[in-house]
Amino acid sequence: MRDNTIAPYFVGIDVGTSNVRCVVGSIDEQGAPEIIGHSEVVVTGMRRGVVSHPDEVSEAIALAVSDAERLSGRTIRSATVNINGSHVEGLNSQGVIAISAANREVQEEDRVRVEEAASVMKMPANREIIQVFPKSYRLDGQGDIKDPIGMLGVRLEVDTHIVTASVPNVRNLELAFEQASLDIKHRTVSSLASAEAVMTRKQREAGTAVIDIGAGTTNVIIIEDGEVQHVAVIPVGGTHATNDLAIGLKTDLDVAEAIKIKHASLEKSPRSTVTVVLNKEQHTFKSEDVLMVLEARMEELLELVDKELKKINRSKKLPGGVIFTGGGSKIQGLPEFAKNKLELPARKAKLLPVSGLSDIADDIAYAVPIGLMLLDMLLDGQSNVSDTTVYNGVLNTVAKLFKRIKK
Repeated sequence: MRDNTIAPYFVGIDVGTSNVRCVVGSIDEQGAPEIIGHSEVVVTGMRRGVVSHPDEVSEAIALAVSDAERLSGRTIRSATVNINGSHVEGLNSQGVIAISAANREVQEEDRVRVEEAASVMKMPANREIIQVFPKSYRLDGQGDIKDPIGMLGVRLEVDTHIVTASVPNVRNLELAFEQASLDIKHRTVSSLASAEAVMTRKQREAGTAVIDIGAGTTNVIIIEDGEVQHVAVIPVGGTHATNDLAIGLKTDLDVAEAIKIKHASLEKSPRSTVTVVLNKEQHTFKSEDVLMVLEARMEELLELVDKELKKINRSKKLPGGVIFTGGGSKIQGLPEFAKNKLELPARKAKLLPVSGLSDIADDIAYAVPIGLMLLDMLLDGQSNVSDTTVYNGVLNTVAKLFKRIKK
């Protein structure tokens, strides 16, 4: 095993409904991020992004970490992880303070104080703040200020988007990591990690929604003017499409999953039937039946996405459109289907270029763990990557967001 002191390394662990994925990264000689190890392990004990059996989840985490250690040659003791599940909620809040300096110049401590003021709110005892995202500031009535430091004024205000989560669900996730002998260095929502791995600076500025379709949940994040505007978790995912196919086609779940993986499409098939072979047994179904089932489920999901867009008055109003990522977004024809339903530009995500292991370079199911690894790198003060890498601008943008994390 190589000496851990050769170069710093960074770890992102994505605990999903059906899989645990771990990505280990480092910084290459050019100062750009590179992947030096990864792993994927099937997990039981999760339900719609939430830990239901910590023991089973901890076993999967430990196995994923062990596999990633073998490939990377590093010993993993901590990681940046995701908080998932429909218990994750976002809400808007405002804060206001008086400038403390005698010369009325806004200092860093004033910005921290006003963001803390925005996070002071009545919440149920079973909920806690995960992150606070400042959207814009106002100074003496002047609005749309992105960075007030150095400006002169008396009254500083901030508009924020605050992400909260269920305390019991967060504690169960922490318990699973504790049982796997791992420390949680930082935590964030899955959608922000996905955005880190797939969004360009232009998309962040224009106004774009990233829709990460997992097995049990769909994570939505809307970023505009480089700031997080809205975060939501929809309790619908790829597993629901599998269940629908099992019911609609009157077949076993294993057969339904095979149909989804091999023949899932929202486009009319030129073939009248589709066939899968499972355990040496052939199963044949009408293509139109498969299409009808998938259309119904994806239409429902997109209606729920549009409902989230309406909450911030962005329905049909995002110049950057929507980007689909996650394992559940591999359905053929999804972007075109979404264009018609959401009336927005739509495309499948592409992972931003990263050097190192190439076997996951095109697998958008790895968007979350790669994004978590990049954030782990950033939060350890390694955001000074080379100007030649596409991540430079992205990391600097997110650095500002993560200074507001509520640990």
